This record gives sequence, structure tokens and C-alpha cells, in this order.
Amino acid sequence: MTLTIHRLRGIALTAVLVVTPAMASAQDSKSANPVGELVKMLDTMKLDSYAVKGAAPNEYVGALYFPGSQLLVVSAKFETPWRADSLLAQKNYRDVYIELNSASLPQSKVFVSDLGANGLRFKKDGNTYDTVDVGGKTYNFDGDWKKAKITEDDYSKAYSSSDAQYMQIIQALLDGLKKPS
Repeated sequence: MTLTIHRLRGIALTAVLVVTPAMASAQDSKSANPVGELVKMLDTMKLDSYAVKGAAPNEYVGALYFPGSQLLVVSAKFETPWRADSLLAQKNYRDVYIELNSASLPQSKVFVSDLGANGLRFKKDGNTYDTVDVGGKTYNFDGDWKKAKITEDDYSKAYSSSDAQYMQIIQALLDGLKKPS
């Protein structure tokens, strides 16, 4: 009986040691540092919005920043980007952001609501949590995958994928801010 208990403890400990690093890495925010850098730049430049052309043809990226509380970021494509180009030339970043939310191609749209403006979080931080809309599908990163009716593994994959996309979007914004005018 004692030998069986020791074996079960050994198996349980092994499972914890194998699973814990995988879960911890899934919970690490890759976007946290780039978001911190972006927020500092926006604060320094006294900007509450910013937008740039994205990496893909007809793709644009926009951000709306509420200092100390929230960063809203959107990336999408336009079928005819002349209006976005015109707004960018005028440095009318808020309107580019608005256009991306309303007039873009819906299937190309990625929208991130980063409450706390601190990078995408794996689960709730107090009462707040981040959300990501990708091509019309919404992910609430509140840590409750059962409520979302998905498996923990699918939740982790959605988080990792969303965090990577968010990091790319933030990097595009950072690259634009760092370019000399």
C-alpha cells in the first residue's frame, strides 16, 4: 500500500513538473515589453492615437491610447486604400483608426483591447481581462476556457497566436514611430 502511494506521488510530481513549464510558457506575454515601449513613446510624444501602413499590401495598423488604462489596436486591409493613405499623409491617425474599425475588410481585421496597456494577458488581472477579435471571432482572455466552451489547450493556442499577432502589430507601430519624419 505504501509503495503504491509513493508511486502515485512520483507520477503526480512528474506530471506537475512536465506540465507546469508548458503552461507557464503559454502564459508569458510576448507583447508586454513592446507594448511598454510603445506606451512610453506615445506618452513622450503626447500622442493618443497613431497609425501606419502594415507589412502586407493594403494593410494598415492603428492604435488608440488612453494613458494608464487602455490600448486599443486594430490591423486590417482596405479594398481601396486611398482614404487611409490620405489620412496618413495628413497625420490624422485617429481617423485612420476609426476607418480600420468600420470600413476595412472584416475577414482581415484583428482588434485587440489591452486593458491596462501592458501587453496581452493570459487570464484576468483583478476584474479586467484583454480581448482579441480575429476575423469576426472574439477571444476573452479571462482564464475561463470552460465558459468559452473550448479546451484549455485550444485556449492556450488562441492566446499564443493572438499574443504573437499583437506583438507584430505593436512592432509595426513602433517601427513607424521610430522613423524620422
